[in-house]
Formats: sequence, C-alpha cells, structure tokens
Amino acid sequence: MLHLIAFLFGALVGSFLNVCILRIPNGASIVSPPSRCESCKTPIAFYDNVPLLSYLVLRGRCRACGERISARYFIVELLTALLTLALFDRFGFGFAFFVSFVFVAALIVISFIDLDVRIVPDVISLPGIICGLALSLLGYFAMGGEADPVPSPVSSIIGILAGGGFLLATAWLYEKFTGVEGMGGGDIKLLAMIGAFLGWPSIPITLFIASLIGSVVGLTCMVVTGAGRRLALPFAPFLCSGAVLFIFFGEQIINFYLPPV
Repeated sequence: MLHLIAFLFGALVGSFLNVCILRIPNGASIVSPPSRCESCKTPIAFYDNVPLLSYLVLRGRCRACGERISARYFIVELLTALLTLALFDRFGFGFAFFVSFVFVAALIVISFIDLDVRIVPDVISLPGIICGLALSLLGYFAMGGEADPVPSPVSSIIGILAGGGFLLATAWLYEKFTGVEGMGGGDIKLLAMIGAFLGWPSIPITLFIASLIGSVVGLTCMVVTGAGRRLALPFAPFLCSGAVLFIFFGEQIINFYLPPV
C-alpha cells in the first residue's frame, strides 16, 4: 500500500512539474491561472486533470477542442511516479527520501525545459545550489550525520566548487582552442547544483555517465539524421540522468573502480 501511495504521489507531483516545464521558460506564474488547454485556452476540469488516467481516457486530446495534447505530459507524470517509487523503495520515508525527491523533481523540470527550449533555468539551478548545501547542513547537524545520499557540508561545498569549476574550465579551454562555445553557463550551474546535493564524489561519476549516454545518443542521431558534426544536443538531460543513476548506483560504481583495500 505504501508503494502504491508513493507512486500516486509521484504522479500527482509530476502533473505539477508539467506546469513548471511549460511556464518557467516564459516567466509565467506556476500557480495562476489554473491549468488550461494551450490551444483553445479552455480551463481543464478537475476530472480531466487526473494524472496519467485523464490522458489515457481522453486519448491524448483536449475534450473541448479535440487538439492533440503533447505526450510529454504523460511521460513526465509516469517518470516522476516511477522515480518516486524507486526512491521510496531505496530509502523508505525519511530525510534521505525527502532530499532525493526534491532533487530529482528539479532535475526532471530542468531536463525537459532544456529539451524544449535549450536553456537551464537559473531560477532552479541557483536556488538549487543553496538548497543542496542547506540540506547537507541540516542532515549533518540536525539529523546526526550523513544520510546516504545526502553528503556532509564539506563534501557539498567541494562538490559545488568541483562541479562548477570543472565545466567552467572545460568550456573556457574549448572556446579558447576552437573559437566555438561548447558548453552553456546553465550546464555549469547545473553540475554545481548536483555537487551541492550529492557531494564531490558524484561529479566524476555523473560526468562519466553523462558523456557515455550523450555519446551513444549523439552518434545514433548523427547516423539517423545525417547531420554529422553539425548536430547539437542539449547536455543537461544527460547530466541529470547521470545524477539520478548516481543516487541509485553511485556506491557500486565507486567500489567497482576503487575497490576497498
């Protein structure tokens, strides 16, 4: 029953994340006005706004005008529900679950915004850096020590500096030698946020996973589209994927490459 509650709670939050994904890039309020069809502007009734179920019942179309609704709404709700269930299964209901849930929800919003409009919103990443550090302080001093995956304050601070500093240096060197901007400032702030929430060990693992996934996806897209080196993919979704995988498998990956003596 608790697992079912976790899944339904995640789907409900996913519905709200869809609002954030749609409105944050436009600088619009995520609270008002209530949800409405983007085509005909008809307010969505409560019975048509049930996460997951409404999309299936309506077959992905607006009840008022019949315009197709993006499958992204269903995907975000399902993804959030599944990740919430996985986090609950791993950590139970406690401080570690709360921190991880907030972090993963932010990563979902960032990923889909970057896919849509190719930006990593500062309104999420910059407060996220502060939030990650604050939660590490709370976990360390109020909860009696580190609580996986919440790092110590020292690890969080090093993670911020290492995450932001590494990508900043990489971007500077790439532009210096090629004359082309290869890394957006949003990705730099995002990796600093990841370091704040997960600590410095997450930085190399996240970058490794992100680069691996990005290379596979990029090469596949090049072959399929024939775009060659002209193809540009947003990097934030890959960084976010690497961070999520670190939450679940980070310890195993570290032990595989650096086995305990």
